[in-house]
Amino acid sequence: MIRIYLDNCSYNRPYDDQSQIRIAIEAQSKLYIQRLILEKQLELVVSYVSRFENNANPYASKRNPINFFFQNATIYLDSSYSVSVDARAAEIMKHKIKTNDALHISCAIEAGCDYFITTDDDILRYQSPEIKICSPVTFLNFLEDKNA
Repeated sequence: MIRIYLDNCSYNRPYDDQSQIRIAIEAQSKLYIQRLILEKQLELVVSYVSRFENNANPYASKRNPINFFFQNATIYLDSSYSVSVDARAAEIMKHKIKTNDALHISCAIEAGCDYFITTDDDILRYQSPEIKICSPVTFLNFLEDKNA
């Protein structure tokens, strides 16, 4: 089964301004990925970094449904992995990736994810030899190609 990690900008994409076509397409793609997770066709990883960042969201109308969806994770990476996650994140940050973003990527790698899904352009420019980093739309293209 394909193991994925979504960063917080992906979880929040359906709450963004849907009048922009890119945002609308990414939001629909993320919602489709979410359905595949609920149908147990994808394995979701959530980390302590995901929870920390989501809990900092001041909008309960966004924060609460995302926290509820985290319950669908088959793997939860807790802070006991922080030493190895922090060391890898420090290396990732050398590529101009922000701290929380580097921690997310490092958690995904630590958990053995196949794909790291994001809508953040800065992260999408970074490529890792350890994990495929892609947008929700690109992920669905990979998935369709794999199943063709």
